[in-house]
Amino acid sequence: MKDNPLRKLETLGQSVWLDYIRRDLISSGELRRLIEEDGLRGMTSNPAIFEKAIAESHIYDQDISDMALKKKDVKSIYEALSQHDVQNAADEFRPLYDRTDGEDGYVSLEVNPHLAHDTKGTIEEARRLWAALHRPNVFIKVPATADGLPAIQQLISEGINVNVTLLFGLPRYRQVAEAYIAGLEALAAKRKPVNI
Repeated sequence: MKDNPLRKLETLGQSVWLDYIRRDLISSGELRRLIEEDGLRGMTSNPAIFEKAIAESHIYDQDISDMALKKKDVKSIYEALSQHDVQNAADEFRPLYDRTDGEDGYVSLEVNPHLAHDTKGTIEEARRLWAALHRPNVFIKVPATADGLPAIQQLISEGINVNVTLLFGLPRYRQVAEAYIAGLEALAAKRKPVNI
């Protein structure tokens, strides 16, 4: 393990994240092995990743069939599958999250990409996902669009962990940093912890 290049990245202050999720990665113990042996520090997901995981395997077929028989619509089925996998992945990362006092050990789930230009819709969906996932070590992924900026600030002010996506260019990076700081200031003004 000493020669593992991924482990060497830790000594440089880097946190390696996996931009992928699939149920058998979790259930087989492979995710735990990646965390323990390769120093994996987090995981991110999005609808395209879940689409690929569902389409390229039969792992989800029974769950999809069961929910379809119960007349669940496509959105409900997707949300049930994705939230289940994110919760289970977050549980695998929880010991790392606890050991690092929240520095590492997160899993992210993206709000519906169709809400990228809908501030109110993004806030409502992020709140709903945060409550449904019910894990301290999840991030709700929000796009850094012009309409996403006020959502980022509002969500952070509510103590919701936010992972910003679609962040291109220094001007937008500065705007995201300002939204983040303003959200933390609003959270602190409510006398709530800002370090978790």
